[in-house]
Amino acid sequence: MIYQGACHCQAVKFEVEADENVIVQDCNCSICRLTGFIHLIVPQERFKLLQGEDELSTYRFGTGVAQHKFCRHCGVKSFYIPRSNPNGIDVNLRCLNPQPEKVVIEKFDGENWEKNAHSLAHLA
Repeated sequence: MIYQGACHCQAVKFEVEADENVIVQDCNCSICRLTGFIHLIVPQERFKLLQGEDELSTYRFGTGVAQHKFCRHCGVKSFYIPRSNPNGIDVNLRCLNPQPEKVVIEKFDGENWEKNAHSLAHLA
């Protein structure tokens, strides 16, 4: 199924292909906890940025591998390139419309990322 996604002000819009039933991650690391990001990781070929590339800013921290993309107008991070899957795109489930029919939320201990990152290898 193709889902539409966007930031709050609609300056950044995208499409993502995902199943009607998805498994997503709720991470407790500092940035995910503070932003409320719910992770749906897909291969890059299942993601298409429709508009707003020039409206995006990138934030990096720690190792600098993850590329946290956010709208420079409204500040919403609707997707990013994750450290765990740098060849994938991590979409914020909360930015999709419509929402998948069935969503299973797994807890992920991102506070201890180095110890637990191997469990994300099957995503994307």
